Amino acid sequence: MLSCTRSTWPPRLVTVPGLHGSEGAHWQSWLERQFARSLRVEQANWDAPDIAGWANSLRELLARERGPFVLAAHSFGCLATAHALQQSSLVSDVVGVLFVAPASPRKFAFAGPFDARRLGVPSILIGSETDPWMSLADARDLAHRFGSAFVNLGDAGHINTAAGFGPWPRAKYFIDTLVHCAAPLRFREEEFEVAQHVLM
Repeated sequence: MLSCTRSTWPPRLVTVPGLHGSEGAHWQSWLERQFARSLRVEQANWDAPDIAGWANSLRELLARERGPFVLAAHSFGCLATAHALQQSSLVSDVVGVLFVAPASPRKFAFAGPFDARRLGVPSILIGSETDPWMSLADARDLAHRFGSAFVNLGDAGHINTAAGFGPWPRAKYFIDTLVHCAAPLRFREEEFEVAQHVLM
């Protein structure tokens, strides 16, 4: 039986809330209850968005916990997550990212510079036709820049509690999809490690 010496499986869910955090009725809070050992990134001040600072909070969490991880980010948390992955070697511990209703970097220009670049990890970006924080066209463009699969959720507002997104089974489906797609690669890596051990 193969075993992974450096990580555990399945990956741990890490939620990355946006401005003001995510209350108990939010889909992120519901999603955390669907997975064992889930984690949430905490910010020193949920009312003061800062891309570099919030990204660093995520990096610190990933550095002190044991991976691998699958991330579920919302709104401004999407920008912090992308920034963290672009600036960190910890990306190797992340098997997938779910970006939901990302906030427009232009609306948060005061929170620090943001460069939308291709991510080195599989990801899904969920946009909405009626999101006041980012137009559907901009969400699709951001997905293209990240290299993310794009999903148009239709008339879904900001995909938060106010828009009716408390328990949200599709969020779990998206996370399960990312984990399922990552599993074959993980097993190939284990087989390679076992083969190397046998040859030594």
